[in-house]
Amino acid sequence: MDKRIEDILARIDDLTDELETEIAKRRKAFAYELIGRRARFEATVKRRHKELRVDLKAFFAGARLSHIVTAPVIYSLIVPFVILDLFVSVYQLVCFPAYGIPKVRRSDHIRIDRHHLAYLNGLQKLNCVYCGYCNGVISWVGEIASRTEAFWCPVKHAGPVRHPHGRYATFLDFGDAEGFQDGLTRSRDAVTRKDG
Repeated sequence: MDKRIEDILARIDDLTDELETEIAKRRKAFAYELIGRRARFEATVKRRHKELRVDLKAFFAGARLSHIVTAPVIYSLIVPFVILDLFVSVYQLVCFPAYGIPKVRRSDHIRIDRHHLAYLNGLQKLNCVYCGYCNGVISWVGEIASRTEAFWCPVKHAGPVRHPHGRYATFLDFGDAEGFQDGLTRSRDAVTRKDG
């Protein structure tokens, strides 16, 4: 891989670590700690959260009509998301072992925890469960797709790609016919390692 690209990727990793450090500081500011995968608030903070919850009647009274009318459209997407989840689960179960690619853990991507926040009312909690699931499925499917792409076609596109996955920078340059076979082998070796 090109040294300049390696340096940029290292800086991205450093920035990601720095971002996680800042997020960890915010945990302290909002008086909670992570125990396993669950957040625990201090008792006084939890009581204050309950006091700040907007009940459903007030919530609907303040809601814009366009938000209420479009809600069924948003929630109708649960059907394709569940179908996508099911199909990609089967794909990964069948294909990844055949390719030697480590499976992507759903729990690393699908996080459903915001419904534990005491300052959210029932509908807000349902919205958070929905968004956590749908965005988690997209993230999980994206990781599976990136591993698949790294195995079968690790070539950059001719034009720019907005927010590509983490492996994209290591892909072969568009038009690098000379390096394709060796690069394909290197990419497959990288994606089939346990650290994927």
